[in-house]
Amino acid sequence: MQPLDRITRDPNVMGGRACIRGMRVTVAMIVGQIGAGYSIDQVLAEYPYLEREDVLQALRYAAWRTAERDVLPADA
Repeated sequence: MQPLDRITRDPNVMGGRACIRGMRVTVAMIVGQIGAGYSIDQVLAEYPYLEREDVLQALRYAAWRTAERDVLPADA
């Protein structure tokens, strides 16, 4: 796995949620935008202080986090 050096967690920033480079932009916000159909270029236009690698790392981080969890069916 490539390093996730742009993903930060600080209890004093956004309640400790995973953020991009210590900014008040969470991984969840970026992933939510992509999930809503925005392209990476559209996300970058919405957040001009982000870089393409920030978005890519947010997506890799989200994929890694979801791969680490076991989700049981509701009827289990």
